[in-house]
Amino acid sequence: MELSEQNSKINFKAFLWHSAFLALASNFMDVDTIIPSMLIKSGGNSIHLGILTAIMLGGSSLFQLIFAGFLSNHSYKKKYLLIGINLRVVALLSLSVLFFKSPGLSGDLLIFMIFLLISVFSFSGSFANVSYVDIMGKSVQENKRKKLFTSKEIINSIGIFASAMIVRELLITFEFPKNYSILFLFAGLLLAIASLGFWYLREVKSIIKKKRGFWEFFSKIPSEIKKNTNLKYYLLIINSLGLGLSILPFFILFAKDNFGLSYHMIGDYLLFRTIGMLAAGLFLFKNSNRFQYKNLLKFSLVLSALLPSISLALKDLQQVYQFIFIFSGIFVAAYKVAVHGVLLEISTNENRAVYAGISGAGNIVTTLFPLFAGLLISIIGYDMVYLSVTVIILSSYFFVTKLKCKPAHQ
Repeated sequence: MELSEQNSKINFKAFLWHSAFLALASNFMDVDTIIPSMLIKSGGNSIHLGILTAIMLGGSSLFQLIFAGFLSNHSYKKKYLLIGINLRVVALLSLSVLFFKSPGLSGDLLIFMIFLLISVFSFSGSFANVSYVDIMGKSVQENKRKKLFTSKEIINSIGIFASAMIVRELLITFEFPKNYSILFLFAGLLLAIASLGFWYLREVKSIIKKKRGFWEFFSKIPSEIKKNTNLKYYLLIINSLGLGLSILPFFILFAKDNFGLSYHMIGDYLLFRTIGMLAAGLFLFKNSNRFQYKNLLKFSLVLSALLPSISLALKDLQQVYQFIFIFSGIFVAAYKVAVHGVLLEISTNENRAVYAGISGAGNIVTTLFPLFAGLLISIIGYDMVYLSVTVIILSSYFFVTKLKCKPAHQ
């Protein structure tokens, strides 16, 4: 079944609807500021933060392998996308209830329940993401994809800027734990509204040449990587950039250890991060016909490598330190556009769900690094951990130069 221009336009609008409300929801559940600060304010330490970050980033990616094996056998994935999103909504609303009831809970039980609910939130997100990548790849015409990506990014930036102001005021106005209870309530409701856009998607049927069980799917991974050099380099790159993503939540803990962590500071960090994402989104939108995904990937890698070292250099400058979150926002915005664009360019409608799963499961570093980072920071401190991250990320620049992408579509 071919994708008609009319259906492509309808799907384009559906993705933008989802992006708009997801952007409004994102700051209420931000994985680099709100969720880490939530854990820290609940009594968590560097080891707890490492475990939570591993769940949010690495664990969810690892589960994409299992889900991709299942979803690759289904021609239509819309209902699975909606199931994944709705499970995230349930997890967020449950977190809201948890913090409302938290004064009557012990600290250990509260942290355990946070781990449990964030696991549901993250793993259901990976289930939804495999479906999302596959549906996006076949639901919008190829010559409109870059416009969609950049349009999504500018909508995301505007939405998260508006929500950042709201989140900042809620953090300051209400005391713990009521403030976090309200944040997760809004996050769940906004995410539910965002999912309404997908009810109107007109999904194109995927051609399933051969259905495979999980173990057969798993056994095919080495050959898929071997026969596609681009996929091999892509896996090496996202493992490297996974370090950059994994270290971002620790900037909050670093701030707490050096300056303390007031709700004003958390709100300011979130706001500055949002400004960075907005600036990057505006630039990418304005230059959508000129940039190449490969060059954007290079920029993301270099910026990601520099952030930990900049953080160390500013450890005695509280007023200046907050500006690092502007650059972390720029990195996150550029990274998302680059890696999604590259994945679509090295895959086809037939193997996209498979490649999405492999790329998630192959991101092993993102799974393991936060666990070791949390432990190592408690033993040897931030300096060695941060500098090691910088060196490892910069060394992977070679793999980006080897990546072969299709010519950019205007």
